Formats: sequence, structure tokens, C-alpha cells
Amino acid sequence: MSEILDKNIESNPLIDRLPPHLKQYIKPQNYEDYTPINQAVWRYVMRKNVSYLSKVAHKSYLDGLKQTGISIDHIPNMYGMNRILKEIGWAAVAVDGFIPPAAFMEFQAYNVLVIASDIRQLEHIEYTPAPDIIHEGAGHAPIIANPEYAEYLRRFGEIGCKAISSAKDYELYEAVRKLSILKEAENTPEKVIQEIEEQVDYLQKNIGKTSEMALIRNLHWWTVEYGLIGTPENPKIYGAGLLSSIGESAWCMTDAVEKIPYGPEAAHKEFDITKPQPQLYVTPDFAFLSEVLEEFANTMALRTGGPEGLQKLIESNNLGTAQLSTGLQISGVFDEMITHKGKVIYLQTQGPTALAYHEKELVGHGTLNHNRGYGTAIGKLKGINLAIEDMSPKDLKAYKIYEGEKITLEFEGDIVVTGKIITGTRNLQGKIILISFEDCTVTHKERMLFKPEWGVYHLGVGKKITSAFSGPADFRSFDLIHHKPGSETIKASKSEKRQELESLYLAVRKYREGKDTRFSPQAVFDLLKKYHPEDWLLPVELYELAVDENLSEFCREIEEHLNQISEQRPNLSHLIEDGLELIRAAKI
Repeated sequence: MSEILDKNIESNPLIDRLPPHLKQYIKPQNYEDYTPINQAVWRYVMRKNVSYLSKVAHKSYLDGLKQTGISIDHIPNMYGMNRILKEIGWAAVAVDGFIPPAAFMEFQAYNVLVIASDIRQLEHIEYTPAPDIIHEGAGHAPIIANPEYAEYLRRFGEIGCKAISSAKDYELYEAVRKLSILKEAENTPEKVIQEIEEQVDYLQKNIGKTSEMALIRNLHWWTVEYGLIGTPENPKIYGAGLLSSIGESAWCMTDAVEKIPYGPEAAHKEFDITKPQPQLYVTPDFAFLSEVLEEFANTMALRTGGPEGLQKLIESNNLGTAQLSTGLQISGVFDEMITHKGKVIYLQTQGPTALAYHEKELVGHGTLNHNRGYGTAIGKLKGINLAIEDMSPKDLKAYKIYEGEKITLEFEGDIVVTGKIITGTRNLQGKIILISFEDCTVTHKERMLFKPEWGVYHLGVGKKITSAFSGPADFRSFDLIHHKPGSETIKASKSEKRQELESLYLAVRKYREGKDTRFSPQAVFDLLKKYHPEDWLLPVELYELAVDENLSEFCREIEEHLNQISEQRPNLSHLIEDGLELIRAAKI
């Protein structure tokens, strides 16, 4: 799996069917950019994780590593992963760090795993706030081999991408993305990190009313990222953030971290992405995750609609969709509603708007036809118990709602539509969903809502709003290819000294794999001590070779050197000791 990408390898069909607005986030993995130190970091974390997690992770983890084609010795090649993921109905794509939450979740809805292809620096080997291939590849991928969990993930994506964001959510996303990048980048001044941390803290505390997206993001965090399974007394790990953090996976099992039974209230528990979590939630099984998700989805505007749902869309100031009881879907940026007795009687969008039915744009009702916004009356006619949508062709004729008739329709709440009916649009069941008028005026009391000179008026037929959700009904109706992140991942610099160290790591790797024995481990060690005495991971790898070849004197020499590093840098001592312990245990 360590081979350089073969551009001719067949793509996973799941990736081919992704819509363009998701494909814009995909970037090449550029496997050849991974350095020998990157590979050594992957190998250390994976060996330590597999050794430790075999005791504390959910049983699906180790099985999933094999099923998803993830090697302990090499950073996974995305093409190799996709060949194997295809067998369990999933795919994987590379992206640059954090992408917007709605896009992340929509990928999941298509059974596509999003993998940040960069890898953490050696200095951040235990934990990084930035998503990386260890977190995504070794954390998320193995667990999706469990069918119950995979379905939860897909369903979560399907529901989550419809959650309505607030105007401040995106601002917070950009700040968190920037913070994660700066924290992972080398030599970022502490003052700069402190400033952006203060900005994130301020935004979190002044976010205003918590949006649906913020709530469902919390659920995602406490399950997919940091979830435990079993009982609070005897939990196992399944969350990707824990599976990929050699520090936090051990710490979370101590009594210092409170274990709480998982439930819908987790949606209201905020988290701090830059710090270890002080409490975690424990689900009894994967099926229960789906139960809680459905319970939460029942509170979303996606399922409740009504004036509350439409108000969420108005406050978001983003592209969203309101669906009427007939199934007619209105997509645009909503800016106003008129209510009467707790019901919406008129809604209005601003700018390009599209009308759709069953997620398919209605012919003649795209953004070119409604480029200055769209408004429609909703509800029942005054004094008539039968709603327009429930009228049979005979009823419509009796009430003169018929092609060629000049008519006045007076809705409850004093919305009046007067004009000549041109035609009606029906759904597949024959129900009328749209009535088009010429020479039309629409008023609410003294206010003019539509004038004849504005052209044809299209009345959306529906008693009420049954659903309101983020994004368009038909993604083809709008140009969604416009994502430009405010910050990009910062690559580690390659000084001459760094490149020299990389060459020593490469020599050891080739020696271990039997590809090149020109450099003896002893010669590499002598160069390392002389020119890179601060490095600790390569001596650990050399110790492994010395143990394998029963070079006891060389082992003692390396141990002495590592003891000196531990004394000079006590914060590394546990990493060094853990590495040596793994090697000794493997030899027994």
C-alpha cells in the first residue's frame, strides 16, 4: 500500500456519483509527499494503538483494520483503501483539513469517508486538533466495517446535512479551522495561537441561539468522534478521536474522565476541540445511536416545518428549502414571512429561487425564471373548509379555479390573489401544486405583495409548511461551486538539516524492509547522535532492529542515549518508554 498512486487505478463508483459541489473539496492525496518521518510517525502510533486498543476498543476495531485495508507499517494509500472499502459499500476521499460541517455530513450520506490526507508532526504525535490521516484513516475507517455503525454514519450524514446553520456558525468554523492549522504548523508564535484561541472562545460564547447544525454537531462529536460503548463502568472505545489519539485513548479510561450514559441531552453539551474531553458519553450499543438520532431529527425543522422552521431559515440568511404540504419545494434565501393565528400565510425569498418537486427542479421554475425572489400565499381560502390541494377537478371547476378564469382568491389572514389563471401544474398523483396567473395582484391588507407588471405570478399550493431544511431541494438548481477556505494547511519546511534527518529515517526503513543494507544501523546511529541528538523516534526504530538481530551491546548503547533524551526532555519519557516496551513485548 505504500506505492505511489497509480493514476490509472479504477475509481470507486461511489466517488464518481458525488455531486460537483462535494467534488470541489476533494484533493489529490499526493502519496509521494509523505516523508520517511511521516511514515515513522504513522507506524509508531499504529503499533502503539493496536497494542493498547486491542484491550479497550470495541471488537469491530481490529476486524475493521483488516477489512478496510489499513496497514500498521505504512500510511494508507487512498486508492488501495478504496479498492477494499468498495466491498463494504463505502469509499474514501482526501481533503484539506476541516471542511464545512454540512459538506462533511453530506459526504457521509453518500457513504464516502472524508480523510484529511496530511499527517501530524512528530512533535504532536499524541494529539493534534487538526484532522489528519491518522485520525481519519485509523480512527473512522475501521469502525465503518461494522454494518450497524456504518448505517448510523450514513443516516447521520443524510439528516445532518439538512440541519440549518446560523449566520455565525460559518464564522466559527473558519476560526476553528484556522486554529487547528496554526496549532499543527511548526514554529507558530504562542502569541498568534493565543489570539486565535481567544477569537474562538469569544465566538463560542457569543454564538447567540444555538442552531440545529451546532446541536447535531455536538451529537456527532460525542458519538462519531469521542464515543464510548458498553456501560459507564466497563466502556469500550469506538470514537475516531479516541482511536487515533495515543494519549487520550489511555486517559479517557481513567476515573479522571466522567462517563455519562448517552442520550438526546448530549446535543446540548458543548465541546472544546483543542483540549482533552473532561467527560464522555457511553452508548449501550450501536443501534441506540440511531434511536437518539431519530429522536433528535424529530425536533428539527426538517420534520416539523411550520413558522418556527421558516424562521430558522430566515435567521440563517443562507440557502434553504421550505416544503409545502403538497410536496412543492421552494429553495432560496428566505427573508420574510407573514403569519396569522400561528400559521404561515405568506413567504418570500430574495434573489435567485427555484421550485422543485421530489428534489427535481420543475421545468420553467429555475433561478433564471425566479432570479429576483419568489413569494406565495399558503393556507386555506377564507370560508371554505376544503383546501385547494384537496379539491378534485370538479371542486376546482365549481370554485372557478380553472384555466382561463379571472378570479379572486381570498386566503385566511387577508392575503388576496386576483388574476387570470393561465394553467396549473400537477404532481404525479394528479394533485395541483402550482397555479400560474397573468395580470395578477397579491395584497395583504393595504400592502402590495405582487403587481401585474412584474410578470406571471405562480401561486404555490399548500395548506402549510411541512419541512424546512438547509440547502436546495435540487442541487443542480444553484451554482454551489464556490468554496474558498479562509485558511490553508501549512506544510512543514524542509531545511537542509531536516532533509538530512529524513534520509536517516529512510535508510532505517529500507534496511528494515530488506531493500537497502548499505547503511548499517550502527552507522546511522552514530550520525544521529552527532548531528541530531534531540531526535527520539529514530533511536526507537534502531532499537527494534538491534533487538531483532540480538545485538545486546547496541541495545544498551541506544537505551543509554534514550535515557539522556528522557532526562533532558521529561515530556518525551513516556513516549520513549512505550516504544521500547512494545518492542520488548513483541520479542517475548
